[in-house]
Amino acid sequence: MNYIRGLVVRSKAGHDQGGFFTVLSSDERYAVICDGKRRSLEHPKKKKKIHLAVTTTVLPDSSMQTNREIRSALSRFQSQN
Repeated sequence: MNYIRGLVVRSKAGHDQGGFFTVLSSDERYAVICDGKRRSLEHPKKKKKIHLAVTTTVLPDSSMQTNREIRSALSRFQSQN
């Protein structure tokens, strides 16, 4: 699966296990992710793709402009957890 900007992913490993994030960018091995709270747009996390579970949801670029918008968009995933 292509890790495109806005893709919603769930962390499978690490301190953030079970958390939902959105992809900001990616290369062949890593994805740069943020959730708008612990990992903000200013301080995103670089995580190996093998530690991420892909969802079918892609956030529109218009809802990824600020940390508040990202938190709001990801909040529906957190409540399902």
